[in-house]
Amino acid sequence: MRTFVSLFIISILAISMNLIGQNVSSDIEKKVDKIHRKILTVDSHNDTPQKLMEPGFDLSKTHDGLKDHSAVDFPRMREGGEDASFFAVFVSQGDRTPEGNKKAKDRAFALFDSIYAAVGRFPNEAGIAISPADALKLKKQGKRAIFIGMENGYPIGNDLSLIQDFYTRGARYITLCHVRNNDICGSSTDTTQNIGLSEFGKSVVKFMNKVGMMVDVSHISDKSFYDVMALSTAPVIASHSCSRALCNVPRNMDDDMLRALAKNGGVIQMCFLSAYVKDKSAGMASVSDVVDHIDHIVKVAGINHVGIGTDFDGGGGVSGCQDVSQMKNITRELLKRGYSTRDIRKIWGGNLMRVMQKVYKISRKLNPACNCG
Repeated sequence: MRTFVSLFIISILAISMNLIGQNVSSDIEKKVDKIHRKILTVDSHNDTPQKLMEPGFDLSKTHDGLKDHSAVDFPRMREGGEDASFFAVFVSQGDRTPEGNKKAKDRAFALFDSIYAAVGRFPNEAGIAISPADALKLKKQGKRAIFIGMENGYPIGNDLSLIQDFYTRGARYITLCHVRNNDICGSSTDTTQNIGLSEFGKSVVKFMNKVGMMVDVSHISDKSFYDVMALSTAPVIASHSCSRALCNVPRNMDDDMLRALAKNGGVIQMCFLSAYVKDKSAGMASVSDVVDHIDHIVKVAGINHVGIGTDFDGGGGVSGCQDVSQMKNITRELLKRGYSTRDIRKIWGGNLMRVMQKVYKISRKLNPACNCG
């Protein structure tokens, strides 16, 4: 009889603990949903425009990530509680010749056209944004905000005026280079030489400050980074990078760089490309690993200098967040680690939007005639 009573009590306790666990889980889910309704969530980098160049790709339909090799579309953005995303006009590095530069420029403009065409087909789903105010307005309307960034300054060639052209088309940042050196600066993953900004590259940074274009230091060499820090009169961004202290690859930023970025007033946007989050030999990175990087960046640079830049459709994706529909898993992990709603608002776009506004403000001082923002 005593054994029966003991088993009965254990069963009741197990049921009670299970119910408590379910209630706690339910409370977290409600809080996550409430936060996403309340704040503006922004991903600073994806390569979805490459998908838009494929015949028949439809942003209004939910795609099978494995079958279509796709991570972003409007339904999954809605499901994941993502309000805004920077679509990257990415052109891979080619020959540094007049012919190569022209080909890159033409490809860039074709990508701009594809973004406007894709978004324009679904005016009830999304709109192009060029300022934080645009993104907030679109969120209130229940629509997704599509910003545009440029990955790789190669399409600029040697023509500074193209920066203004790209800005006019809606680009609000330019990643100065990609995986190889170009005429602007050295890449973190090109030769063993630590090449910095060229003389032309210095002119590019100054011109970007003047027109109100954010300078993106992801992909650039350490020397190029410090050259930018010394030259830029406006805060800069790293649109998709991680902490080198946690994953020692040259694409990531070491602690001294993080501190320099914070002093500059800029922001590093956490990249989800697994090989930049966790050593490849240890398997695929997870949501927990992503937030480990955020924790470290907050510790070194401060809560005002970190954000989210997934690199979806460009290799980004970790276990638990392999496409945009799973973005709430990041918020859930942040909550579990004690981040406040105010902190999460900053991480999820507040910091990046602050930098964007500051860049506009500085450009108006440098060029009073500029219609920036």
